[in-house]
Amino acid sequence: MSSERHGRTPNHDLERTLTASGASRKSLAKRINELAKASETPTHYTHTSVGNWLAGMTPTWPTPRLIATVLGERLGQRVTLADIGMAHTEPIKPDNMGLEFPRDLPDAITVATGFWSSMKRRKLPAVMFTTMAMATPMSRWLIQPADPSVANTGGRRVGKNDIAQLRQAAEDAQRYDVKFGGGSSGASLASVVLRDTAAPLLSGTYSDEIGRELFAACAELSRVAGFAAADMHQHGLAQRYYVQALRMARAAGDPALGGYILVTMAIQALTRDEPSAAIDMAQAATERAKHVATPRTLAFYAAIEARAHARDGDRRAAEHALATAETLLSRARPGQDPPWIRYNEFGRLAGDATEAYCDLRMPDKVQQWGTHAALPAGLHVRANGMLLTILARGRLQAGELDEALALTRQAVEILAHVTSERARAHIRAFLSHLTPWQNESKVQATIRYAAAHGVR
Repeated sequence: MSSERHGRTPNHDLERTLTASGASRKSLAKRINELAKASETPTHYTHTSVGNWLAGMTPTWPTPRLIATVLGERLGQRVTLADIGMAHTEPIKPDNMGLEFPRDLPDAITVATGFWSSMKRRKLPAVMFTTMAMATPMSRWLIQPADPSVANTGGRRVGKNDIAQLRQAAEDAQRYDVKFGGGSSGASLASVVLRDTAAPLLSGTYSDEIGRELFAACAELSRVAGFAAADMHQHGLAQRYYVQALRMARAAGDPALGGYILVTMAIQALTRDEPSAAIDMAQAATERAKHVATPRTLAFYAAIEARAHARDGDRRAAEHALATAETLLSRARPGQDPPWIRYNEFGRLAGDATEAYCDLRMPDKVQQWGTHAALPAGLHVRANGMLLTILARGRLQAGELDEALALTRQAVEILAHVTSERARAHIRAFLSHLTPWQNESKVQATIRYAAAHGVR
């Protein structure tokens, strides 16, 4: 018999499904033993074993799959691991873990909750980022951005208060991330809430209306968790959080949120220096959400597309996208936007334009836009520190070495208090451009200053 792990609470999902099937504990155990024997992995479960499972003990794999199979036979329908409260038990497959984008919602819930729960069960194995893995999620979201119905009858009833708590957790984690970096303890809140709170709620009871809100909250939490991982250059992990966020947005029936997630993925592609992929993602988001997203949201899509074109060396396309973003942002009105995009003010757009023109090596434009690009200093610590490194690169392009070095020292001082590999990469990118002046004492002093603050 397989060994078992203890759970903390009774398994009400298993109890409910077992009762609905009409199977007795004894008959369930007997049929599981038959299936296990047929697969040459014999077990010797009894009605006592089933009682232990109902009390909260979890059998090791593949017994949970056999339980679902037996109950499915009795009910005449597919029973998922989530239906029996064991979504977390399926073994992790590092190569495709979290990258699946199932068409059917029950399967999507199983994949998402299984991935989120894996963050607790064991140390996450190294996972690779792969651009090709985005083909299926993008195409399926573009073809059908909303599931037809998401109402569910399961565990305890989910209410507005549950959703409010999830949304607040996402906002709190985001606030920690932008101030202290993706590696801060506060930024990890999103992954913890997904694992411990959101995952069980998805197996609860909710109407279609409440369900849509629940999936939207889960989508934003998964996006925030992905952004924090990407900020630490854990790109394979971030990609998986993003894919599940996009699937949750589809269940929410919210194309604007789905587009926002896709554009966040475009930012990751830019971090990885894959501008072509970023362009595709930003344009796909705009095409799908252009009739439903607010002007402020569409302006963000366009700004990130502009940065991608600039990184790709296409000045004309970049400036067209920037002009579009500026026009859209001028149409934004207070009170019409979802909470996750309200931060997108002109200062944010100016920051995107500054980085775009830096990639295009147009230092005058970098200086022009940079004067408008500061965000609230007490909150957006990382963004303001990274902006200083971009301005420093612009000054270096203009031949103003002293000013560039001064800006970099300011950036290092600010970012020393932020746990962010992405921010450190910005400093390193600037330092890499100092090679022609590497023998000058002031350049060497700046390099030593950065190293003393953890940037080498």
